[in-house]
Amino acid sequence: MIETYRKKAKHYDVTSRLYPAPGYPQHAQRARAVRALGLRPGDTVIDVACGTGLNFPLLEQAIGSGGRLVGVDLTDAMLERAEDRVEAYGWRNVCLVRNDAAQFDFPGDVHAILSTYALTQVPGREQVIAHGAAALRAGGRWVVLDLKIPDSTPRWLSKVGVAVVHTSGSLDEWVARRPWETIREAMQASLEDLTWTELCFGTAFLAAGLGLDRGR
Repeated sequence: MIETYRKKAKHYDVTSRLYPAPGYPQHAQRARAVRALGLRPGDTVIDVACGTGLNFPLLEQAIGSGGRLVGVDLTDAMLERAEDRVEAYGWRNVCLVRNDAAQFDFPGDVHAILSTYALTQVPGREQVIAHGAAALRAGGRWVVLDLKIPDSTPRWLSKVGVAVVHTSGSLDEWVARRPWETIREAMQASLEDLTWTELCFGTAFLAAGLGLDRGR
């Protein structure tokens, strides 16, 4: 997987505009996911599998210079592009961490955690969600924006519809595993008040849950 994303890193910002298909409103959906975090100036937010930092401008606008943004990714080439973005904008409140998302040691008492178009491809996604949920302050938000197959879509049509999905394995394997269902189950187990919104005729989803009040 690392080698795959190393090769993609140089042109990722351009090619991602065609993901999962030309005309898909990716930027608008990213903006919707960031709004779902309910961020305020001064908040701390973790961007899991942040890639080249495409979410960073939206997150920075929400948290301001007094906030803190931590971007986590497994691929060094992706993080190099993210660092270039940070330097270009002159942000001083961004920390980039190279780590497997499932092994990342989340800082405690964070306000929000985000993952966009990545978690369905991450092995150990259940651990990522659980570890993140444990790090959230009460009422903090865990938001996932990602792709899926419409529930009522025939198998042959679903394969055509997501033929350009960027998975580490084969498309058949991704469809068979149905990783979005694992994400939903893990979020239901670790968070409160989970909302699940189907997007673009069921080809994507936006899931959001609240951190538990562990003092109750």
